[in-house]
Amino acid sequence: MDKGYIHVYTGDGKGKTTAAFGVAIRTALQGKQVFIGQFIKGMKYSETGISQVLPQIEIEQLGETCFIERVPKQEDIDMAVEGLKLMREKLVSGRYSLVIFDEITIALYYQLFNVEDLISVLNEKPYETEVIITGRYCPEPLIDLADLVTEMKEIKHYYHQGVLSRPGIDC
Repeated sequence: MDKGYIHVYTGDGKGKTTAAFGVAIRTALQGKQVFIGQFIKGMKYSETGISQVLPQIEIEQLGETCFIERVPKQEDIDMAVEGLKLMREKLVSGRYSLVIFDEITIALYYQLFNVEDLISVLNEKPYETEVIITGRYCPEPLIDLADLVTEMKEIKHYYHQGVLSRPGIDC
C-alpha cells in the first residue's frame, strides 16, 4: 500500500462500526498495526475484546458513557477533546497502518469540538496511513475531505419491533 486514504462511513443505518472493524481485521491479518479510538463509548461492547484475539489491533474508548439521550456534560466535552489529542498522537506516530476514529461524527454533532479541529488532525496524516471515520451526521467538510464515503441507510430494523441490541450481533 503506497497511499493511505480517508474513508467515511456515515448514515442512519446499522453497520458503520462493523464495516470499520472489518477493515481493521483485514489490516491486522496482513500483519499491520491498527488503532481504534471510540468516541462517546465507555461501555464494554463485544468488539472491545478484539485485541485479545488480534494483538495488532489496539482499541481505546474515549468516552465515559453514551450521552445520546441527554445533554453532554463538561466531562464528556473534556474526554472528547483529550480523545482527539490522543488520536492525533496515534495518527502522526507512523506506527499504525490504519487509524479508526469511531463515532467521531457524533462528537462533532454534539459540538464536543469542531470540525476544523478534526480536519487539522487529519491534515497531519502520514501519506501511507489509512483512516476511517464513522458515525451519523457527517458534516460536509469531512465528506469533501474524504476519498471514500459510504452512507448506510436504514430500510428496516428489528429495533422498531422492540428487539434490543443483542450481544455478539448488535453490540
